[in-house]
Amino acid sequence: MAFAWPWALLSVLIIPLILAIRWWARRRRRRAAVRVTSIALVRAALPGRTRWTRRIPPALLVAGLALLAVGAARPQASLPVPMTSATILLALDTSGSMCATDVDPNRLTAARKAAADFIESQRGGPRIGLVTFAGTAGLIVPPTDDTDALIEALDGLTTYRGTAIGQAMLTSIDAIADVDPSVAPTGATPPANGQAGYAGAAIVVLTDGANTQGVDPQTAAREAALRRVRVFTIGFGTTNPAPMVCDSSQVDSRGFGGWGRGSGGWGGFDRGGRNIRVIDEPALKEIARTTGGSYQRAEDAGQLQNALDNLPGSFTVIHQQVDTSAAFAAGGALLVTAALSLSLWWNRPRPPGRASA
Repeated sequence: MAFAWPWALLSVLIIPLILAIRWWARRRRRRAAVRVTSIALVRAALPGRTRWTRRIPPALLVAGLALLAVGAARPQASLPVPMTSATILLALDTSGSMCATDVDPNRLTAARKAAADFIESQRGGPRIGLVTFAGTAGLIVPPTDDTDALIEALDGLTTYRGTAIGQAMLTSIDAIADVDPSVAPTGATPPANGQAGYAGAAIVVLTDGANTQGVDPQTAAREAALRRVRVFTIGFGTTNPAPMVCDSSQVDSRGFGGWGRGSGGWGGFDRGGRNIRVIDEPALKEIARTTGGSYQRAEDAGQLQNALDNLPGSFTVIHQQVDTSAAFAAGGALLVTAALSLSLWWNRPRPPGRASA
């Protein structure tokens, strides 16, 4: 716990001062004692309380004053706070290997469904943008809270030749910079403002392979780290060779020639049209480590859904210094009020001739 005004804690010194005054007052009362001959009169004059209960009001008063002193120093606690203004960029791999059927019915369909479910679960929360990448990367939907537009865009994904993971990250950074002034675009130098923590934005890269062209992913990761943007990577699919099956709506034939008909292999596929590429896990882990994100592996649709569902807690909940002085002030005032109320109640005048129990 930190204090905005630590010097205000000196006000706690009023407590020993009050105790000293109370001790002095009691000492004076003892000196001014009056002799009486009737024990009955003494019993009638004494409050009907035990020695233990007489200490309750002073104890409550001391505790209340202590809380008020702490509240005056404006204590601040680090508490988890939901950040609904966060921005999430989903960068989805749409390379030809996403047609592999090791995930039913194929990787692209499973990834599209998991992404749609994730976007739906965040309705009313952070802004979400959509980037796809194969031989190059493109911003499909800028960061928005229009859930329906995002899901509709997922229905039109098609596969293409190549895997440009680094370019996808740079494209995502620029998309974030367009809606978040605290994040510099890739063509500008990030300001050296010395801010602690991470930006209110994150990139999620979902891929089933390795970077084959374009910007080196580690170069892009360093650019993201300079802007305090975390990158969370997900490696999707198995290492087992599997047939490549995509329907006509999922294939951009300009980039593949005749591979879909099994006429020959190229770049990661055997001559039978089966995917033989392996996820570059070391590179994905290094991206996450450099930017402060995390890496997860998903070999089927269920694991992919879990990986996406577990991500928001990592970047939509942040720790902020919250002023808790109001709580201390309220608690202190309550205790002081209780102390005064009990003292007045127990020392109230009693009807003549009525002895205490």
